[in-house]
Amino acid sequence: MNVDDILRNVVHELVEENGCSWAAILFVEGDTLVTGPEAGEPDPGLRLQIPVVYNGTRVAELAADGCTDTALLERVAASIAEYCLVGWDTGGVEWSP
Repeated sequence: MNVDDILRNVVHELVEENGCSWAAILFVEGDTLVTGPEAGEPDPGLRLQIPVVYNGTRVAELAADGCTDTALLERVAASIAEYCLVGWDTGGVEWSP
């Protein structure tokens, strides 16, 4: 399984198995966040965003709507940090599913 598949599976499982209505990985691109893999239907009013940090540098954010288990999201964010380096700073090239 490649890194792209791993990240897609993470957001899919947050929606299908953990009660989130939407989940996405937002990659840091300079001063902005670029949406990477996502699953479900967004509901921004219910959004939690957890920083994804690799070696002290925020490389992404894990965003989830409708998921109230912050501890779960923090564990997931920590576990995907090294995988997010693949999508980090893509120079504006959009994430392709």
